[in-house]
Amino acid sequence: MPRIDRWATLYVCFPMSRIFRFGNSSQVPILMYHSVSDNLFGKSHPYYQINTSPRIFAKQMKWLHDGGYHTLSLPELRAALESGNIPPRAVVITFDDGYRDFYTDAFPSLRRYGFTATVFLATSRIQDAPVRMEGVDYMTWQEVRELHAAGIDFGSHTVSHPDLRSLGPDEIDYEVGCSKATIEDHLGASVNSFAYPFAFPEEDRDFIRFLEDVLKTHGFETGVSTVLGRPESKDKRFFLPRLPVNSWDDYPLFRAKLEGGYDWLHWPQRLYKFAHHNIPLMQRSGWSESEETR
Repeated sequence: MPRIDRWATLYVCFPMSRIFRFGNSSQVPILMYHSVSDNLFGKSHPYYQINTSPRIFAKQMKWLHDGGYHTLSLPELRAALESGNIPPRAVVITFDDGYRDFYTDAFPSLRRYGFTATVFLATSRIQDAPVRMEGVDYMTWQEVRELHAAGIDFGSHTVSHPDLRSLGPDEIDYEVGCSKATIEDHLGASVNSFAYPFAFPEEDRDFIRFLEDVLKTHGFETGVSTVLGRPESKDKRFFLPRLPVNSWDDYPLFRAKLEGGYDWLHWPQRLYKFAHHNIPLMQRSGWSESEETR
């Protein structure tokens, strides 16, 4: 099926960025994975799928290893961005939701090459026995503890994975704070990173300011979003951009994403959001001006 983003990346934007040196070559890509399985999640178009087959994921990790890449944690990336001392050939690997296939299929490939990752958990789906939702299993707390002991970081992805802009202030505070406390209780370690669920509403500045305050109040230090691109020091530390990866990322497209050839897509993404979401959801949810800006 047609893949305009791939064509534009490989034949226009990536070559131009290499010729004219657009962007910062020292930027650290944050890769965004979800499920490492053959389950077809999301819409049928390749751009929207959130699964990466175990075979292709193993290839992608080998490409990183063979390309001389090493992994950073999100706190390490934040420190590098703040200091301006960006290490070459660095990458951050993240996984959203907490699917059990991270434990069974993704982690063995990561361990093979000495890579680490951050997994963001929707905590209502992580229990003592595997929770199965929509035909997919989620990790158990015992598996999460094993992975944490092996060097995997865990962050908050809310409690129930809602669209936060559809909730009121108290509900948002619960989704953010309770998820963090639950993970900390089960791991006996602090949780300092947060991943925003669903499309990030970068056009809604009032909501972003409110959510930043909530995250600071609960002791978060950094976070990621679904905004496309590679982070820079000017980006908001709680909502750093990422690069989505799935089974359709062969070596040319995967390399282009790592090296900045996919960053151009942020602007069409941003324009689409402004064109289709010009009425903030929080206004529809009965927010007052004082609640939005406090």
